[in-house]
Amino acid sequence: MLRSAWNDLLSVYYANTMIWRLLKTAALVFLGFFCWTGANLVLSYRSDWGFLYYVMAYGFALLFWGPFTHLVVVPTIIRFRRSGKGGVRNVLARHGSKANITVFLLLVLVLGSLPLGVMTFEFQVPAGDGESTNINPQLQCTQSGDVIHCHLSDSRGIDSVVVSTSGKTLEEIEEPPFDFDVNVNDIETINGDRQFTVELRDENGDTIRRYIRRVDLIPGDSSEVIADMSVMT
Repeated sequence: MLRSAWNDLLSVYYANTMIWRLLKTAALVFLGFFCWTGANLVLSYRSDWGFLYYVMAYGFALLFWGPFTHLVVVPTIIRFRRSGKGGVRNVLARHGSKANITVFLLLVLVLGSLPLGVMTFEFQVPAGDGESTNINPQLQCTQSGDVIHCHLSDSRGIDSVVVSTSGKTLEEIEEPPFDFDVNVNDIETINGDRQFTVELRDENGDTIRRYIRRVDLIPGDSSEVIADMSVMT
């Protein structure tokens, strides 16, 4: 049964009509998008699950490696096999698929270990229940040098704000408007990303909302950018 399933898988992998190429490409793009966004979503809840960076890397790489494989690599290998010529073409015909998969897996390992900024994005994570769902302020952060400044768009219904990194509390703010600063050097690196968590709590100490911010995704202070442009001019 396993042998038959493997042969069926190979027959689909090497199916080379245009409709099959497009179907395989679309399926891999869909799978890649699902893995990429799904890993980012779960990481918004569980930032300590490091293996998800490899799922994210697999999905991200599949977005462009899947179409490249089935629109370029596989048709080329099949053409070389049918040509019957020796030399480099024969080597590529015999080992091209293995080399392609090997390079893809190495790429996933590299991207999973050192994720690019473009791969990661944040989902706003709700927490708590009932009335807390009505409390949904925007957390806005800007970076100026080594300092990150954050503030909330609305402080109503919030009793305190706790800022932490890798389980260590950096600051607890108990007075509105709950503005705070974080030094980049105090933020821990988790799986290649410097990131910190901001929890909004009610009067009972229960978490209403939780935000995870990655330093690489925080924009610079606009006044600093304008100052830099002034210096350049």
